[in-house]
Amino acid sequence: MEAMPKTGLMPSPMSNINGVVPVMNLAAMQREERKNAEVQNNRPEITGLVGHVRKCWSEAKQAKQKVELRMLEAMRQRRGEYDPEILGEIRKSGGSEVYMMLTSNKCRAAKSWLTDTLLGVRDEKPWTISPTKLPTLSPAEEQNLITLATQEAYALEQNMGTTTGPEEMKILLSKVKARINTAKTARAKQQVLAMETKMEDQLSEGDFNNAFGQFLDDLVTFPSAILKGPVIRNKPRMEWLPDGAGGYKIDIKDVLVKEWERVDPFMAYPAPHSTAINDGYFIERHRLSRSELETYKGVDGYSDAAIDAVLDQYGRNGIRDWLSIDSEKAHVEDRQSDLMTSNSEGLIDALQFWGAIQGKQLLEWGMTAEDVPEELKEYHCEVWLIGEWVIKATLNYDPFNRKPYYKTSYEEIPGVFWGNSIPGLIKDCAAICNATARALVNNMGIASGPQVDINIDRLPKGENITKLYPWKIWQTKSDPYGSTAPAVNFFQPNMMAAELMGIYEKFATLADEYSSIPRYLSGDAGAGGAGRTASGLSMLMSNAGKGIKQVISNIDQYVLGPAIERLYYYNMKYEEDPELKGDVRVVARGANSLVVKEQAQLRRNEFLQIALNSQSVAQIIGEEGVAALLREGAKSLDMDTDSIVPSADVLKVRANQTQQAMQQQQALQSQGATLEGGAPVTNNFKPIASA
Repeated sequence: MEAMPKTGLMPSPMSNINGVVPVMNLAAMQREERKNAEVQNNRPEITGLVGHVRKCWSEAKQAKQKVELRMLEAMRQRRGEYDPEILGEIRKSGGSEVYMMLTSNKCRAAKSWLTDTLLGVRDEKPWTISPTKLPTLSPAEEQNLITLATQEAYALEQNMGTTTGPEEMKILLSKVKARINTAKTARAKQQVLAMETKMEDQLSEGDFNNAFGQFLDDLVTFPSAILKGPVIRNKPRMEWLPDGAGGYKIDIKDVLVKEWERVDPFMAYPAPHSTAINDGYFIERHRLSRSELETYKGVDGYSDAAIDAVLDQYGRNGIRDWLSIDSEKAHVEDRQSDLMTSNSEGLIDALQFWGAIQGKQLLEWGMTAEDVPEELKEYHCEVWLIGEWVIKATLNYDPFNRKPYYKTSYEEIPGVFWGNSIPGLIKDCAAICNATARALVNNMGIASGPQVDINIDRLPKGENITKLYPWKIWQTKSDPYGSTAPAVNFFQPNMMAAELMGIYEKFATLADEYSSIPRYLSGDAGAGGAGRTASGLSMLMSNAGKGIKQVISNIDQYVLGPAIERLYYYNMKYEEDPELKGDVRVVARGANSLVVKEQAQLRRNEFLQIALNSQSVAQIIGEEGVAALLREGAKSLDMDTDSIVPSADVLKVRANQTQQAMQQQQALQSQGATLEGGAPVTNNFKPIASA
């Protein structure tokens, strides 16, 4: 994979002076590299960037405090834990601490539904690319096509032997234009196929599906979910190389790899005024191990010397910038408390800043007019800050200044970065269901047996009134006041289970409505009415799908579409293979697949029956068309299409063999049949024996 150009704010340290490579021992070289790294890190423009990043980090951190509380509540809801304040009140009253996993069930059902729709079919992907209506080819290809069409037009005019008039020329030009457009479309389809294959391979190597699955988990849990990529890292890869003796050997080689990853919403800090990823600065907080930090060495834009300085200074004990939210999040995740006070793993905290900085400000920090030609222009930068070290400071290489992050919410709210999640949508319903469940458990305990009212003044001394068992004999004394009321009274508390279960069912049903995730999606057999039949249940799921379609539409519009489009532009800019260059558009089809997947399968089966039962239709579409229909049907059933339906090449070989056999048969018939007087001579031949 080719490297990105080194267009950045931080130059690489020189390795030689006037063509002479200095010779020194390892310790001296390390000291020299550390000294050079410190000089580069203390340049005015770098220190100015550090101050700017620290200022933005402080603003974003403060603005996110309320959102972080919502995130913690969502985590507790899904894990089945009460907030500390509520749990304290429950324990004061001594009641039950039961927690109903309503939120967890909704989140699991939503994640399964989204996964099945977007990633559920083998060999299917939730995106595609296609050529535009009128693809634009390169200037050389355009000229070749025009030259070819002009030559054909000239040859046609010469064959006609007459001069072409204006009207005839218009018709001829329109035909030439149609030929050019047809050639453009055919060429663009070839390029699209090559590009799509390349992108699928890149996404597979970059672990896209795994990152996307984690992103869907965040989507149903947190106010917003964030996907990131492609991230360029230096990774070891295994290769088979000739060993010089006619065999092969394994070689491990570091290569630059495009990877995709889920961004923890707790580690994402947008600008306070941001409503989307690209309308303000954005900071991602990293927690890197030493090995993870080393993967950035050798990647263009990163300073190897600065990374070595960080590993030298913080590599043993790490560096942690603890926030108050970290300890609360660790508690919810059941992580060991000693991790909060020590850093035995040597993890290193880093800030990755993406944002625009005015050219005038960069000039004030020490950059030259050559680097910043327009002082009022906004220059989009990427800065990595670890402690006092800047390990990367480059301009954003994307031609549209987009950041490699893609964000959406289960329910988008216009003008707000953090939307609504399932735990937030059903928070009140879940709270009432939990309160009802606690009341039900408490009522069941109280009403499980009789309550006893005892006049202790009438009991003999030493009588045990704390135990109740069958055949117990109560010894009592006469009432000194002359009352005839019994000393021991029994009464049965009312059982309120039916009323409480009715309340629970009502608010659980409201949770279905608020979240757009009905309970029969998780296998509940209690779907009454239309849900008792297969067609009725299909109708109910279709209606319920209207809510999830909006969620998938958000994923298509804000995540899949931009992510695939960014990878396409990356390949267009940096890949050198001309077969990949084409005028295409990216289509994210997740929501569309949810709408038409089942209907399309039914219509495909109907069309296949028509093709198989109608000889005229079968002749029109041919064996290739019938094979394509069979292939699509087998694919939707998750079957191995290659072992069931022959490929197009095999069908062509069969067709050629059949045609050759027919030609041979016709040749034999023509050799044995000559016409005589308009009738075949063979009819006059008789066997010798009969003659």
